[in-house]
Amino acid sequence: MLQINIGEHTEGYFKDAGEGVSERIDEKTGKVTGIAILGFKKRAEKDMKIDLPVNIEISSKT
Repeated sequence: MLQINIGEHTEGYFKDAGEGVSERIDEKTGKVTGIAILGFKKRAEKDMKIDLPVNIEISSKT
């Protein structure tokens, strides 16, 4: 499994987004704070295209 997290770790849960991809949802805000791709190593052994069904907004704090 490959996990990509955004920002500091917060309490949350995973929500299935389909095709072995899950969104990590912040428990307090309900915002997506990361994604997980199941079977990533096996997928990476061949040509791979993964459409992520999530839009993630990344901004810097000023």
